Amino acid sequence: MDDKEMKMTAFARCSQSPTITLRVLCMILLVFSSGVLAAQTASPSVRNVVLVRGAWADGSGWRGVYDILTKDGYNVSIVQEPETSFKDDVEATKRAIAQQDGPCILVAHSYGGAVATEAGNDPSVVGLVYVAAHMPDAGESEAEDGKRFPSDLSKSTGIKKTPDGFTFLDPAQFHEYFAADLPVDQAAFMARSQVPNFADNFKAVVTTAAWRTKPSWMLVAGADRTINPELERWYAKRADSHTIEVPGASHAMYVSHPREVAAAIEDAAARAEVATNDI
Repeated sequence: MDDKEMKMTAFARCSQSPTITLRVLCMILLVFSSGVLAAQTASPSVRNVVLVRGAWADGSGWRGVYDILTKDGYNVSIVQEPETSFKDDVEATKRAIAQQDGPCILVAHSYGGAVATEAGNDPSVVGLVYVAAHMPDAGESEAEDGKRFPSDLSKSTGIKKTPDGFTFLDPAQFHEYFAADLPVDQAAFMARSQVPNFADNFKAVVTTAAWRTKPSWMLVAGADRTINPELERWYAKRADSHTIEVPGASHAMYVSHPREVAAAIEDAAARAEVATNDI
């Protein structure tokens, strides 16, 4: 017997009750049981979160966000993409998504936004959160999008390249352009632990943009000097993203403002619509 049949049977029995008092009590029980059944059949909450780092950083920067989310009961995975090619990075992210035991929120910083835009087409991903990140559309690359609103870093001498074609951010300029709202010693550690990104990755063209079919959130870093905040706002407006702006935040806002970032992720998880037959 399905939910509808159960309710009809209960209603019929209530109508046949011999006294008004019994009928009233029966109706109350019917309303209460309907609420319980509705709660039991409602879409379950999303408890899995996958974090994707950007270029010139490593996964340890997510520690503050990770600690908040895990304390709140979320299962959190951090992707350590190799940054040897855009394809490799997308595949690394897909492997992390495949390890989840249910639907997930995919979160990305910086260059990781392009990776998440491609990898986020996986059906297990029910929402995307972009943290001071690129958000290309199909047929676009972050390098081309960056020309719409050039950043301070793009006009500087901060980006260096190794003989074999990998880019990195000059440690002497890392604090200024990447993490100005962090203590100098913390930024220095990040500069020395950064993962070089193969230069061609920035020119990789997205084939299918996940944000076109899935809800998205964008956290704008108000004082970002690596990606122009105007570009972040433009991305968010185009995608009709839920937008949270953090004034004064540097590009490393996921490190300096973990509470705001975690709050946006939890909001995405709470709003995600998940069909029970997809779990």
